[in-house]
Amino acid sequence: MKVLLIDDEEDVREIARLSLGLVGGMEVCDASSGREAVAHAIRERPDFILLDMMMPEMDGPTTLAALRANSETASIPVVFLTAKAMPSEVERLRQLGAIGIITKPFDPMTLAGEVRSLLGR
Repeated sequence: MKVLLIDDEEDVREIARLSLGLVGGMEVCDASSGREAVAHAIRERPDFILLDMMMPEMDGPTTLAALRANSETASIPVVFLTAKAMPSEVERLRQLGAIGIITKPFDPMTLAGEVRSLLGR
């Protein structure tokens, strides 16, 4: 299973990369911005995308809209990573097309399982 991890913070990407790759056995590619992510998604064809909510330039919702607007990336499942997990925010992200939300800080030992659970719904 291939995941595209998008987060502007290098330390978060590193922890998630190790968690998903070593613990979860997934192939991980990553991007540090929304623009970079769209290009990676077209090139890499990931099975799902783990997308940070708050990033400079293109935030998570803007990046998701760009992914959905491209026929090559429109159907890739997206899970948001966010520190803002208020019910109204969760509902808004689901309405935008996210299949789920994982809150930060996440547990590196359970991240891959959480993602698999969301994908299995």
